[in-house]
Amino acid sequence: MQLTPSELDAALSSLPRWTVVEGKLHRAFRFADFAEAFAFMTRVAALAERANHHPEWSNVWNRVTIDLVTHDAGGITAKDVELARAIDRTETP
Repeated sequence: MQLTPSELDAALSSLPRWTVVEGKLHRAFRFADFAEAFAFMTRVAALAERANHHPEWSNVWNRVTIDLVTHDAGGITAKDVELARAIDRTETP
């Protein structure tokens, strides 16, 4: 179920580095180099598989951009918020 605007606001207050862009939870990450960025993506991929919830993402050298949305619910859900929190916890090894 899609979060209500007030639920989304409350979730964003606990995710200060995430924003909503085009109806998706969005965050851009910057790392020292490609290897560090790729290692981060590998950690996030494992989280996403366990959650069976996969991000929209891109990588260019030391930058990773992640967007989270639950397509079948038509917007941001608790699953997206949970994955964003898990991603924040795995940002640094």
